[in-house]
Amino acid sequence: MFTQGSWLNPPENWSADDAQLRVTTDAGTDFWRKTHYGFIRDSGHFFGTDVDGDFTAQLHVAAQYAALYDQAGLMVRIDEQNWIKCGVEFSDGQLLLSTVLTVEHSDWAVSLAPAIPDGFWLRVTVAQGAIRVQYSTDGQRWPLLRLAPFPAASRYRVGPMCCTPERGGLEVEFSRFSIGPAQRKDLHDLT
Repeated sequence: MFTQGSWLNPPENWSADDAQLRVTTDAGTDFWRKTHYGFIRDSGHFFGTDVDGDFTAQLHVAAQYAALYDQAGLMVRIDEQNWIKCGVEFSDGQLLLSTVLTVEHSDWAVSLAPAIPDGFWLRVTVAQGAIRVQYSTDGQRWPLLRLAPFPAASRYRVGPMCCTPERGGLEVEFSRFSIGPAQRKDLHDLT
């Protein structure tokens, strides 16, 4: 699946085959718009695949987070003002499950991450003007991370995302990426 996308801000060091995408982040990379800090950053690494209409995408992410704001996960993007990034981020000395939803301005929602020694899974479903973000430590049970309104569009870009605002050199391995029709599961169905 990693032979079909294209980069927004390609990293200097990366490799891909159909099964895995390996990235080493460049220094000072980030996605953020205005809120609290006042700045706009659109320099993070994003390997996106175009999707028409509603969809569900899944991805496995493994990284060795070490510095403030190290982050890796999944992004859904319409344009530079409308996107969401979700995954794990290192902040205040610990790993956090993190989502940043941006509709002109970014917000940031976090919770403590569970133990993820071998990485974690993300699942996003975009359907009927909403986005549902789920995570998993085993690929079997999928608790809700976020449910939010999301702008409807005829086309989205979705795929792996990683950033290191305070340094460079985070090594990330993305695998098991899939995109399919939007799942219509009940909100409390964790499968």
